[in-house]
Amino acid sequence: MKNHLYNMVASIKNGQLAKKAYINQRRKKTCESVLNVLWDEGFISGYKTSKNNPNVLKIFLKYKRNIPAINSIKVLSKPSLRIYYSLKQLWKLDSSKGVIIVSTNKGFMSLNDCKQQKLGGEPFIIVK
Repeated sequence: MKNHLYNMVASIKNGQLAKKAYINQRRKKTCESVLNVLWDEGFISGYKTSKNNPNVLKIFLKYKRNIPAINSIKVLSKPSLRIYYSLKQLWKLDSSKGVIIVSTNKGFMSLNDCKQQKLGGEPFIIVK
């Protein structure tokens, strides 16, 4: 179900290592919601749909003095081993080391947004 999300995470990671200005990714609603969280947290410069092909997203990677904004991006919950946290368990997670993107029934959100809206879910990606 979420193979395109794992592909997008790998593409972002490889694009940052290769110091590319942008990468292309297939357009999916779940990918766009994860990109919205990354953009809100300041890890990417933005994204838009391609003019030639509306099914392709162009993701603009962010750099600070030629250093990538994303030092590491890891998938926490994998298809072979799903992890679900309740609201109490989410409060115990340390969010000072990076941003954790959580998949909830209201969509993808950062850990701080989950705490504010009192939602539990599946911690999906950690970005540092």
